Amino acid sequence: MPNTPAPTWLRATTLVVAAAAVLVVAWVCATAWGVVVHGHPAYAVLLVLTVAGAVVAGVRALRRPPARPGWRRAGRVALLVLGVGWVVVVGWLRPFVAVEPALAAMRSDDAVTVTEGATRYVLAPAGGDDGTAVFFQPGARVDARAYAAVLRPLAEAGHTVVVAKQPLGIAFLAVGAFDDARAAVDVDRWVVGGHSLGGTVAAMEADASDDAADAAAPATGLLLLASYPAGDMSGTLTAAVASVSGSEDGLATPAKIDASRADLPADAAFTVVEGAVHAYFGDYGPQPGDGTPTISHDDARAQISAAAVAFVDGRSSAR
Repeated sequence: MPNTPAPTWLRATTLVVAAAAVLVVAWVCATAWGVVVHGHPAYAVLLVLTVAGAVVAGVRALRRPPARPGWRRAGRVALLVLGVGWVVVVGWLRPFVAVEPALAAMRSDDAVTVTEGATRYVLAPAGGDDGTAVFFQPGARVDARAYAAVLRPLAEAGHTVVVAKQPLGIAFLAVGAFDDARAAVDVDRWVVGGHSLGGTVAAMEADASDDAADAAAPATGLLLLASYPAGDMSGTLTAAVASVSGSEDGLATPAKIDASRADLPADAAFTVVEGAVHAYFGDYGPQPGDGTPTISHDDARAQISAAAVAFVDGRSSAR
């Protein structure tokens, strides 16, 4: 029996999905190019693979390949469905892009030296650190650079700050980043922190560091910015804890922060920045689902940074 062309609807749908993939990648590059260049390379690789796959699929559809009976045609339909899902995920993973004053805070000066690599950036005190460093996990899909203005005062106070660039902007994909930072930065002790989902992963990293193998550079503090742990660690976590949250946060809501008290050690310190929202813990623009702020971003940032500096300074003096 001679081969006949694949159904028109299948070829047409394949072309539409391929075109959509290219358009999504173009949209990401046009609106978030800074993160594609400065973020973890995994997302850039994902974009390249998406375009390559779209070109191959489009060319095959235009060549009118012969119809494949039975399971082969069903396989093409399944691949098409997977392609649609892939395009949706690529678009959803588009990160929130850092804006000023975070970008200005990424520049080195006489007080702070900024170095940037593929998987992290470092804010180092130009005059040398005091032996207590901070490792920070960004929130989900947030440009790592967005936290530079919030965290720079820590470096100005004498603490080296390491900010993870997470694969695809997901903190759970960067669970080994703290160990990598400890191997690269020679300090006596660490404060592990994070924003939103990043704080949840930071809590896991701080809890996991409480073993004898980590005695050389232990995590002595956990800094949660608009965040809370995934489960109860009130009886296992030995690091001091500071939780800084916003009263108008629509994501890590005041109710969720209050509920997290039961999951943290009894001596955990809680600071509420009145009028602040979830997106005020970085500089990346508004975030869907967030609350409505009642103070300025500059005011909130100053309070958040001050609370962070006071906590990390306290961990230095406690040793």
